[in-house]
Amino acid sequence: MLLNIKSYIRRPEVAELFSYAVFPDDRSVEKAVQAYESNNAWQLYGYEDGELLVGMIGYEKAGNDIVLHHISVIPENRGLGYGRGMILEVMTQENPERVIAETDEDAAQFYRNLGFVIHSLGEQYPGTERFRCVYEVADEEEEK
Repeated sequence: MLLNIKSYIRRPEVAELFSYAVFPDDRSVEKAVQAYESNNAWQLYGYEDGELLVGMIGYEKAGNDIVLHHISVIPENRGLGYGRGMILEVMTQENPERVIAETDEDAAQFYRNLGFVIHSLGEQYPGTERFRCVYEVADEEEEK
């Protein structure tokens, strides 16, 4: 189950999860934290397994869409379905028409495996290709 962790965004375990979702330096983590603190529309949820915070997902609702800003799982718990589970819980909770994420090449495969359509945005930063990942929820529902 997802727990709202925005109120304890400055705890070390949350900072650790941010370090897996952004460039892992203090400046990038601080910039991400400040984005959530300054924007009430940005939601931040964590996923606990027992007492351990194993993952987090940050997003905003934009019209009928969900825009994912950050998602991460601690390395020792990757590949166990936590990332997929967090996205599915947000989809159930928010009932969007689309879920959209922008990511790098490493994470694009994660989204592709979940049924997202991947579009290259080209080289947004020197040497780093970025991708727009889109999941059309309405199409899935119409097929049922």
